[in-house]
Amino acid sequence: MNWSIVFFAAMMLLLLRILRLRIRANTTRSESFKRLPPKDQLAVLKECLLNSPSEGNLRNLADFAERNSIKIDPESYRPFLKTQMELHKHKDAIAEDNELYTAEADWIDKILPLEFAEADEFKRENEIQKYVERSLEGIARLYSDEAILEALEKLAPDYPHASELAESYKQLMQTRDESAADDKSLEKLRKQKEAWENDLLNVK
Repeated sequence: MNWSIVFFAAMMLLLLRILRLRIRANTTRSESFKRLPPKDQLAVLKECLLNSPSEGNLRNLADFAERNSIKIDPESYRPFLKTQMELHKHKDAIAEDNELYTAEADWIDKILPLEFAEADEFKRENEIQKYVERSLEGIARLYSDEAILEALEKLAPDYPHASELAESYKQLMQTRDESAADDKSLEKLRKQKEAWENDLLNVK
């Protein structure tokens, strides 16, 4: 089945999560948000922008990046916001929505999760177990297929199970692309994704 249709249907299952993220985005200046570790703040801001693209969410991410000396180019994201507004005027724009989401995910993944910087520091200190753990946590916060597979390939020399994770992720991609859009199929796909994520974070 066409991935764009699967994506559209899967988004319906994520409405509650998106609502929660919007609420969190509106309170990013609250004390509870400020008490989160920077890596968690970044993860929230990125996911808010990806799942609810808006000028406000982009500004929140840009402000965080500036405070933490993270280089991003907000202007390069604004064409996505413009396209999003245009797509809202179209009917049956599922394919275009899917292409836009993919491009936005690629942009988001260029802002590496801070877990990867921690992982690199552990590797320099020859603490391989912690390097692996932080790397896997970072991979769990990536969105695009390409970024996930590249990160697993990088990790494989120090963590052979990463190669198995990459193969199982490719199988998950195939299942996703061939899945029907009915509730039963999407629920099955969701469970397979959760099982993969559990395997990812269960260090062997």
